[in-house]
Amino acid sequence: MTSTDTSREEAVTTRRSPMTPRSGGARPSGARVPVQSRGKPAQIPVAVYAEDLILQTGVVQQLRQRPEVELLSEGEAGRAEVSLLVVDALTEAVAEHLRRLRLATSGRIGLVVGHFEAGGLQTIVECGVAAVLRRSEADQDRLVHLITALANGEGVMPGDLLGELLDRIGILQRTMLDGRGLTLSTLTAREAEMLRLVAEGFDTSEIAAKTSYSERTVKNVLHEIITRLGLRNRAHAVGYAMRRGLI
Repeated sequence: MTSTDTSREEAVTTRRSPMTPRSGGARPSGARVPVQSRGKPAQIPVAVYAEDLILQTGVVQQLRQRPEVELLSEGEAGRAEVSLLVVDALTEAVAEHLRRLRLATSGRIGLVVGHFEAGGLQTIVECGVAAVLRRSEADQDRLVHLITALANGEGVMPGDLLGELLDRIGILQRTMLDGRGLTLSTLTAREAEMLRLVAEGFDTSEIAAKTSYSERTVKNVLHEIITRLGLRNRAHAVGYAMRRGLI
């Protein structure tokens, strides 16, 4: 089969099923097939899905060159240890596809996305995504690092998303504990420090400068304290904390 025939066949397959895994294709006649031997790790079976042929081809071409990865065809996708979805943005259609993947595969799911808004973090967590990589950073080494981490049971997140995730987990843990009456008045070290500065008369910009956080972060932290403890304003929060010996 010529390269032109192969391209036509791939295009037809893509139109028939826009988000189907692509195989690595036939190996060049002179290429050596990697053989697992003692001391060498096995290849990681990977199924690649995408919204369109261009996105899919770009990722497949990068991964095809790596001996750590075994690219699976559509018919082999059921044995994938890692399913990789490549998209422009996290839309509802993409979220639905992630949910289907979560039900259809026993492997772990990674997302390579062009544009990601912070509000989408909850969606990807609910959809079972364990690793996220922005397309602007998706070079060959980072793609393989993401796949290897997933295969090892680890997660990968951009720094800003990881920070948001940890904050949400912290809020969730405190909320659950508060509901059980275990830590009704607990403050984190960061929260206590910011309330101390409020008590000393510093405004938002001054607190931001002293704690090396942005003004937005300071506002969010203080708002979270007030909301979580059911208080009215910053002054009420300071009085609450002082009465309980928290600051």
